[in-house]
Amino acid sequence: MSFVTLGRSGLKVSPACLGAMNFGTNDAPCDEAEARRIIDAFVDSGHNFIDTANVYTGGQSEEVVGRAVSGKRESVVIATKGRGPVGQGPNDVGLSRLYLTRALESSLRRLGTDYVDLYQAHFPDLDTPIEETMATLDNFVREGKVRYIGCSNFTGSQIVEAQWAAERVHGTPLVSLQPRYSLIAREIEVDILPAAQRHGLGAMVYSPLGGGMLTGKYRRGGDAPPDSRFGRGTAGWGAAMLTDRNFEIAEGVEKVAAELGTTATAVSLAWVRSRRGVTSVIIGPRTLQQLADNLVGFDLELPAELVGRLNDISRPLDRPRLGRRPT
Repeated sequence: MSFVTLGRSGLKVSPACLGAMNFGTNDAPCDEAEARRIIDAFVDSGHNFIDTANVYTGGQSEEVVGRAVSGKRESVVIATKGRGPVGQGPNDVGLSRLYLTRALESSLRRLGTDYVDLYQAHFPDLDTPIEETMATLDNFVREGKVRYIGCSNFTGSQIVEAQWAAERVHGTPLVSLQPRYSLIAREIEVDILPAAQRHGLGAMVYSPLGGGMLTGKYRRGGDAPPDSRFGRGTAGWGAAMLTDRNFEIAEGVEKVAAELGTTATAVSLAWVRSRRGVTSVIIGPRTLQQLADNLVGFDLELPAELVGRLNDISRPLDRPRLGRRPT
């Protein structure tokens, strides 16, 4: 296994990061028994990076992860997040000192550990001064409850503001960013990824398969499979994803996969993994077979010509090709 350094830090993580959003015990997309098999197989394959959050499956995700790694805690890098609503009160959401302190303590309890390797601000909080958030995160590091800190879903300017705030409070800077990124969602290339690189953040990207759009399971004009995310009706943004343009990109990926004798899933993951500024790619399997299918993409090296073709078919419509005058 070839590990990579997460941002401007000494933390070594695997290029594949196991996303635990689906893991739970009560009515979760992936029950605890299957989640344990997935986690064991992932770690036994040499990977060490697992990402969860305090709000995933109502906190059950953290509990499942904690129990699964209890015998191998020191060999696993656990990342979790805080910011989402955990109650109905005005202080039950956000990035305030009050909320984050309570959220971290609850996450540590559910994970069954006394420290988190990477603690992330899940979303920006415009109601809380960024200095308060960064000072609070720095205090977690100083207390030994958190080793490194990061952010998720921040814009380029919010990354810069957070790093400047860390300097002003003489605190710990962010070392990671968790943004959405795939062949059908390339918006971060314009501003967010460059800002992250300039300010020392490694990118651990999520939804590399476009919510399943790039796996080949959806067909133009057909119904979504009943066991798929869109078929289960759990994603209200399904209609926005099943567009003609996204189908064109997915069909292009399948053509490349056929030429290489592999799967659309593997091609999509290999493309994301090859992108400049990407440190780790978060995968979210619900079954052991999906994990195996996903991991193929981390051994696949795409020829430059095919990378160029994928770049062309997925280029945002408002972004011209480099070296050509916009028309």
